[in-house]
Amino acid sequence: MKKIIKTGALLLATTTMIHLNASEIRIAVDGSYAPFAQVNAQGELYGFDIDIAKAMCQQMKQDCKIVPQTWDGMIPGLKVGKFDAVISSMSITAERAKVVDFSERYYSNVLAFIGPKKRHFDLSDKGIKGLTIGAYRSTVSSQHLEDNYADRVDVKLYDTQELAYLDLKSERIDLLLSDKFPAYDWLASQVEHAFEFKGEGIDIDDKVAIALKKGSPLRQPFNQAITAIWENGTYQSINRKYFPFSIY
Repeated sequence: MKKIIKTGALLLATTTMIHLNASEIRIAVDGSYAPFAQVNAQGELYGFDIDIAKAMCQQMKQDCKIVPQTWDGMIPGLKVGKFDAVISSMSITAERAKVVDFSERYYSNVLAFIGPKKRHFDLSDKGIKGLTIGAYRSTVSSQHLEDNYADRVDVKLYDTQELAYLDLKSERIDLLLSDKFPAYDWLASQVEHAFEFKGEGIDIDDKVAIALKKGSPLRQPFNQAITAIWENGTYQSINRKYFPFSIY
């Protein structure tokens, strides 16, 4: 009986892949989120998300096209068929899961405060009162900031992560609340090393996954591809290009 079930599952997966090979998969990426996605001098997107997307497409033997897209347009564009998948560090949330399907995670995330080294911050409820804290709009960072700190701090939201970094450097905000991994990359890139993480990382059980249109046949193939590139070492090789620790 087990053998029959496995054979049936294999036939189903093969049929699905044959169907998918009929056309390319259009993958949306926000290019303002280094080191996961950024734009080089030639106007080309590169980064962790790009490499992972290409590795999964190669594993699926599927032609894929990377489509640049601003963050706020990700879910609306997915819903109307502008692209087929979002591989752009999108966290699984209950609200998003109402309108899109998600794959299994392809990495995990924690949040962290970033601030100037020259200043000490008391991050207790009392100590943080009155500060101005920024975050990237429409992210789990901004949601956590608004849900947990808005009654004590002045919240300032930004349309891109780069704008948030600029205001932090210009001292227009006291702290930035961010996903820890892109912040780690930014801190390492600062020649003056004037900023650092403040306090401990905030674990909100954040899982990052591929977003798909409701009912998309791509969910199973992408899940299989995530497992395959982890098991064959491709994932770890990509991880090492960007981080000296595992983010899976």
